[in-house]
Formats: sequence, C-alpha cells, structure tokens
Amino acid sequence: MINDLWYKNAIIYCLSVGSFQDSNGDGIGDFQGLGRRLDYLQGLGVTAVWLMPFQTSPCKDGGYDISDYYNVDPRYGTLGDFVEFTHAAHQRGMRVLIDLVVNHTSDQHPWFREACRDPASKYRDWYVWSKTRPANANEGMVFPGVQKSTWNYQKKAKAWYFHRFYDFQPDLDTSNPYVQAEILKIMGFWTQLGVSGFRMDAVPFVISTKGADVRKPKEQFDMLRSFRELLQWRQGDAIILGEANVLPKDDLEYFGDDGDRLQMMFNFQVNQNLFYALAAADVRPLAGALEKTKPRPATAQWAMFLRNHDELDLGRLTQRQRDRVFAEFGPDKDMQLYDRGIRRRLAPMLRNDRRRLELAYSLMLTLPGTPVIRYGDEIGMGDDLSLPERECARTPMQWSTERHAGFTDARRPVSKVIAEGPFGFAHVNVAEQRRDPGSLLNWMERVIRMRKEILEVSWGDFEVLPLDDNAILMLRYTWRGNSVLFLHNLSDAPCEAVFTLADNLVNLLSDDHSEAEGKGKHRILLEPYGYRWFREGGLGYILKRKEVDGV
Repeated sequence: MINDLWYKNAIIYCLSVGSFQDSNGDGIGDFQGLGRRLDYLQGLGVTAVWLMPFQTSPCKDGGYDISDYYNVDPRYGTLGDFVEFTHAAHQRGMRVLIDLVVNHTSDQHPWFREACRDPASKYRDWYVWSKTRPANANEGMVFPGVQKSTWNYQKKAKAWYFHRFYDFQPDLDTSNPYVQAEILKIMGFWTQLGVSGFRMDAVPFVISTKGADVRKPKEQFDMLRSFRELLQWRQGDAIILGEANVLPKDDLEYFGDDGDRLQMMFNFQVNQNLFYALAAADVRPLAGALEKTKPRPATAQWAMFLRNHDELDLGRLTQRQRDRVFAEFGPDKDMQLYDRGIRRRLAPMLRNDRRRLELAYSLMLTLPGTPVIRYGDEIGMGDDLSLPERECARTPMQWSTERHAGFTDARRPVSKVIAEGPFGFAHVNVAEQRRDPGSLLNWMERVIRMRKEILEVSWGDFEVLPLDDNAILMLRYTWRGNSVLFLHNLSDAPCEAVFTLADNLVNLLSDDHSEAEGKGKHRILLEPYGYRWFREGGLGYILKRKEVDGV
C-alpha cells in the first residue's frame, strides 16, 4: 500500500523548463539543461518533479496557451529530449508530473482555427459559441482588472466564443464526449512517455457545463472518475493533482467519497489561512481550516504549498483578513494583483528574514499533506516587480555568480535574470549556498531529509492541540503506535507552550529535548518565530546513548 501511494510521502518540486537551465546558449532553458541539474534536485531530496507547460505554444501566458498537446515546444527541445529526461529522472528515483491544461487551448491551435474557418467542421462543437453577445459577458473573469470580458467576437467564425481566461485562450466544450475522449488520449500519450501523473489546471472549470444559456454551471464529477480510470489502466500508480480552489464542503466531491476521483488536491483553504496566521500571529483561523479540510478518503492526499507560479490568492479570506495580509506582505499596489492576491515571491514577502523563512517552510513540511516547493525558493530567490502580472515571480534560476546567474551563456536571456538589489544573483545563488553549511539551501536539505523519515505526517491522523497562546500552533500526529509533535511560534516575541503529555519529547532537529515534569507537564520556550519537531518517547534511550558514548 505504501509503495502504491507514493505521493503520500513525496517531495514535489515545481519548475519551468524555460527558466531552469539553458544548455545551448539560446537564452531559454531546455530539457537537456534540466537533465544536467537532476543531481542537484536529487541531492535536495526531491522525489517528484512537476513541470509547467512545455508543449508547443505562442507563450502569451507562460505556456498555458497550448497549440499542440502532442509535442514539445522547439525552444525546449524535442520529444526525444523529453523521454531522455524522464528516463534520467527515473534512474534517480524521481517521478515526473506535467501540467494538464485542457480547459482551453491557444487561439492558434489548429482545432480553433479550423472551427473558425468552417462552421461544418467537427471542431466547431469543440468550443463554446454564441450567435449574439451573452448578457453575462462581463461576469466571471478570472483576471479582473486585466481581462475585460469572458466572450469575444470572432470575425471569421461570425460568432462569439467563450474564454474563462484571456481572450487568446478559447474554452474547450469539455461536455462534448469527443473532447473528453481527446483529453484521455492526451493523458495516455504522455504516460507512455514516462509521466507519472498530471497537475490538472483549473479543475472546476474543466468539469463545469459551459454556454451562453448556462446561468449556474454544474460540475460533471464523473469526468474525474473517467480520467482516473484511464490512468489506472495505463499506469496503475499515476496520479492527478488537481488545482481546485473550492470550499471545504465540496472537497469530497473532487476526491470522491470512495477516493475514486482525484488522488491529490492543493489545499488553498489552508494556504490562505496560513498567510493570515503569519501576518496576524493568530493560528485560530488556520486551525479551523485544518479541521474543515480534514475529512478525505484514506487514499487521498492534500498538497501543501506556500507560493506557486500564480499570485497568492486571498479570495477565500474575509475582507478584514485580506487587508491584514496585504498590509503585512504586499502593502504597495504594484505588489498586488487581480484585486485578490499578492504577486511576490516568498522571501521578499517575509523581508528576507531567515527566522520567518524557516518558520514558513517548517510549517509547510509539517502540515497534513505532501509538500510542494517552487523552484528557487530553497535559496530564497526574489522577484522583479518591473515585470508584468505574474511574470515577476518567474525569473530564471540563480545558479552562481557567473554571467546571467549561470542560467545561460547567451548574450541576453529571453527572461531577465534578477541582477540588482539584495536578491540579485551575486547575493542569492546555489553555488555559494552549497559551500555555506548554515545557508538556507543546506537547511532545506536537512529538514527535507528528516521530513521524509516522519511517516506519521504522511500517513497518520492529526489533531490541533489547544494552547493558551494563540500565536502557537501545536500539531500532533499518530500512526501505528508512534506519535510526533510540532510546535510553531508565529509571533515576533518569545512564547512559552505549556501542556501535559506523559511521554518525553525527543527533538528531531537538535539536542533540545524535553523531559516530562511532574504529572507529565512540559514547558517549551519558543524564540520569536521558533519551531520544534518532537518525537514522543525514547528520550531515555538518547540520554543513555550519550552516557555510553561519553558525550
């Protein structure tokens, strides 16, 4: 069972091929360059690499506007390069996940071009049309402030087409059985080339009914079951990691009551409340989000993340909570996006405070789910707010102090490397942090290694234990008779956690153990932004071992 559910104890690393490593000097990252960096990822402790879109695309939206689902964009290499990469990853014990972007295509896709050219084409029904401009055309925009409508007129087609996202991304009519069959074909194609799963983009929109007459879209959850059945037939342990920012009451619809739909989903509810907790030093809403998202099938798993390739979406928070997060982490308007989120990377948001960075990553690694790390965050990369929208947090990986951060030998990279300020590559890069035992990179490697050994977080049941101080989050996991305890102080002041637990506590990251006082009382003093990882019991053995070793 543990081997079949590999994703339960995985460390997932998200990257963009074009921003990671260039091998041929054209200024764009590619699969050959990525292959050369696999040993770095293996050393960090990564067990699964999630690739953002790399298929053929005009790249008006970071590759999420796909024009050919069955090929690699020539900028990144060939299908042969992709297969060579997946093979090299498997040799190192790493699986490969790729983005599955099937809610929409590029308007340059041959399907859409044919649909516009010929009303009798079979592809006409693959998209969503209206003869007149729908009354709700100014509603439901995903990118408010940037996107002006969800319907645009196509002159050649002489009709209006629906686009939930940008106007160059026409929506596929995913209710059409032929479109569904094509999605299964796409999934089957890439699994045959070595893919172990898919991060499915915009799941609620993929499975919703669409059309000018649709006032209240209905989710077609059976589609998720069909996708999973295909994967299990082709490759038994392949998974779908769903991007579904939905309310907790709907979670089980996506997982399936019997765990027969999505294997994994990103926990947006916990993510948003986590950032409020970090901003306000108040763990109560976070504890509430953990409890609300606790029910799930035994085979299902949450994906825990801090920052991803999009904005930090705060849309599920109250206005008061959102304003608090904005004030703390994105006070300037150019740091905010779409009236709901923050477009910064984690390190600048936390003012590059090493204590807060460690606290945040310690939380991500110990919350109930599988950690997902964004490339560059392991070294504390920054952002470039001069770039538009979400591009500010998608700058090339900073490998060294060489020209263009060691990312490329090109005279000028296609994507600008951060070169100035405290987050410039002269100050933040892999090479220097590798040589520094106290660097963020080496700290991350150590805690990731320890996290992979704590199976209780991956497989056990958790509970949020009450404390008198609302700035401290105390989580306890139990599995097969073993227990671990995690404490996090979200305050900038020292806090003491006082609680009763019969067992001694062994610190998993240092020698700061805790022996139970009379009646099992523990007093743990946490420094500002401090954290502790404890295993219950076994302290006597450790003390005995020290005596034997003469320490």
